[in-house]
Amino acid sequence: MTSTAASPPPGVTDDTGRPLIIGRSGGLRAVCALAERVAAGDAKVLITGESGVGKDLIAQLIHVHSQRTEGSFVAVNCAGFTETLLESELFGHVKGAFTDAVRDTVGKLQLAHNGTIFLDEVGEMSLRMQALLLRFLENGEIQPVGAERIPAHVDVRVIAATNRDLTEAVSAGRFREDFLYRLNVVHIHVPPLRERPDDIRVLVAHMVSHAERQITFSDEALRALEHYRWPGNVRELQNAIERLIWTSVGDVVGLDELPATLRPGRVERVVPTHERRRQLADELYKSLTEGSLSFWEDVHTLFLERDITRNDIRELVRRGLTTTHGNYRAVVGMFGMPTTDYKRFLNFLTTHDCVVDFRPYRSGGLKGGAAGRAVAQKSES
Repeated sequence: MTSTAASPPPGVTDDTGRPLIIGRSGGLRAVCALAERVAAGDAKVLITGESGVGKDLIAQLIHVHSQRTEGSFVAVNCAGFTETLLESELFGHVKGAFTDAVRDTVGKLQLAHNGTIFLDEVGEMSLRMQALLLRFLENGEIQPVGAERIPAHVDVRVIAATNRDLTEAVSAGRFREDFLYRLNVVHIHVPPLRERPDDIRVLVAHMVSHAERQITFSDEALRALEHYRWPGNVRELQNAIERLIWTSVGDVVGLDELPATLRPGRVERVVPTHERRRQLADELYKSLTEGSLSFWEDVHTLFLERDITRNDIRELVRRGLTTTHGNYRAVVGMFGMPTTDYKRFLNFLTTHDCVVDFRPYRSGGLKGGAAGRAVAQKSES
């Protein structure tokens, strides 16, 4: 039995408010070194990598090593807003621009003046928003929604991140090629955790050292963690360690105390992103319909924490509509929600652009009813 104690990992410490990057693998060292070199200039940076690898930390690393470190680092999750709300979030709006605009509001781009704007999940952005940002990248002009005055100019460094294949999205017509060229001046790819197993022990040691309950891991358990593929990357590892800290019986976590999915012998296979999304939707659907997961407490939380995307929600809804033949009200009950949550559910889907047209699922089955008509009207508006 050995402890998880380890020497301080390389990277940026948090004692001065800087991002904490934990790891000692060659892959992570190379990424950090490139980020620090890139920080010296003002070139736009596109950071790619799977969900949960820490793309936001690399963006912060670039900012704190740049000449803009005294300015603000402003992060925007592009997947968390509809097109209209994202435009207002980035460019701001004037009083009366829309129903809820009761006062002038400064956008995130203006707040980031002389600093850095981090556009996370940029692959989820609509084509119209891409066009608006392309214009900003060309001239630095900020025109708040509803404003008629002369646009203001801001000086902002743009760092974008995505877990999507933007080249494929360009081919499919979902992403503007000229916008991609503007963003992708410097490309930094953060490798998944399965490609840097040397970071596992250091990460575990860090997580355990900051826990309220102190435990250690046996060599067997640590080797098992190093061989698992971690499809959820560092986020998944963090959740697994936190769970083990509180569920383990003794002070030493052995192989037998690991969840079955983390033990040796489990066959893992790498699948394309679209197939992973479908598999995730299948797992969520099964858990919701069996009652082991709650939509609002589990699925909704995963979405807000960016562990799942709008596409994952849409895939989940498609499964529900397939079973109910396009009846949204029946989907609410199937997902374990009370009937009183019907409007709340539809509002959530509409707000986050997760609405799925019920009509293709109605053939030969139940009518979509008021739920379907409501969603269709919102989808078309």
